[in-house]
Amino acid sequence: EITSLLSLCGGQFSGEQEIRVNSPFWILNIPSEEMARGLMKRTVCAKSIFELWGHGKSAGELYASLKNYPTDKMLPYLQSDSTYKVHIHTFNKTLTQAQKIKKIDALEFLPFKGKVNLKNPEHVFWILEDYGMNPNDVPEEPIHLYFGRWIADGQRELIESYSVKKRHFIGNTSMDACLSFIMANHGRVKPNDIVYDPFVGTGGLLISSAHFGAYVCGTDIDYNTIHGLGKASRKNQKWRGPDENIRANLRQYGLEKYYLDALVADFSRPIWRKGMLFDAIITDPPYGIREAPRRMGSQKETVKSVERSTENHFFVSSSYHLSDIFFDLLKFGAEYLVMGGRLVYWLPIYRPEYTEEIIPRHPCLKLISNCEQLLSSHTSRRLITMEKVKEFKDQDENSYLLDGQYMPYRGHNSFREKYFSGVTKRIAKEEKDNQK
Repeated sequence: EITSLLSLCGGQFSGEQEIRVNSPFWILNIPSEEMARGLMKRTVCAKSIFELWGHGKSAGELYASLKNYPTDKMLPYLQSDSTYKVHIHTFNKTLTQAQKIKKIDALEFLPFKGKVNLKNPEHVFWILEDYGMNPNDVPEEPIHLYFGRWIADGQRELIESYSVKKRHFIGNTSMDACLSFIMANHGRVKPNDIVYDPFVGTGGLLISSAHFGAYVCGTDIDYNTIHGLGKASRKNQKWRGPDENIRANLRQYGLEKYYLDALVADFSRPIWRKGMLFDAIITDPPYGIREAPRRMGSQKETVKSVERSTENHFFVSSSYHLSDIFFDLLKFGAEYLVMGGRLVYWLPIYRPEYTEEIIPRHPCLKLISNCEQLLSSHTSRRLITMEKVKEFKDQDENSYLLDGQYMPYRGHNSFREKYFSGVTKRIAKEEKDNQK
């Protein structure tokens, strides 16, 4: 997320970045404070950003580092007519008030000339202490210390204000608010973009993109979901109300002006005219666990089911293999994304068989990131971000069929069976343990 937002703001990671995977603290080299503030206006992963004045693996190293920090960079924030306070944050340890005061007093060598104001200071300075990641083995002294001037906080409050629990219209698979915003940031969604979700459902992914000023639209094969009809997903509610629909969700957050429309359509069949381009495609395809992957079928197909929706709407549905969904998705992104546009989607994985080779590829799309979210001991889903780097030609349409690695992708089709085999084994084990 941070990498995507930095590139959106015009910056980039340099080889000097200190990314410590087993630490909540990162040292980034960001060219300007303005860019840092722009980054924090979007991120839901990062909590705060600071101008780093000094750091070290011990208090002595921290103080030496602070003494080497250029005084002319400090002085604008330490003037006699200014107010300030010093805040201490410890990760994986709780300090007493006396311990905190002792650590603050130890910084008296810094040229503070202003007055302390604990309620409404002009400048806030933070001491950050890292006591490692193991709560069962907390060291006496921190393994790393940082001191810096607070610049801005991230947007973590969006997770609560856009919580699915408070949302007007939800379904069985409505996306968690935090993940929705992370996906929009991976897609580098910006004001006036056009963002499309081909498996739109109740529109959870449209909301986060609209929050960032993008115009949003989607399609789904489920007539009832698009029209807000049928059985409700909320507990103690049998049927959906008259105003439970995607538009009402966007209206709830004051984002209705960004809503283009949602159409009942089969993603496996083309409906868009040539030249129709999207700035981002952000979606969560059905995995066959809570929602069945479906597409329009024909009456001649041997495996078929006729469904009836309200208002005498009929269609014949047939199974839609997961591997086909992902290849259709990549082909669609290659053809209908603008150059530099991004495709962001979730790929379900059976962990014991996972290798990077099973990530679907396309010659027009470059893999940008591949992040894992654990679902169980044996399953997970990976957030795949791809960027269009080459114009789509007719010969690219079925290029994956010529790929010698095509067969491993077929493993996605058995994800449902593998998912439930794990559940069945766990239930059997629990029953066996209970009998003992």
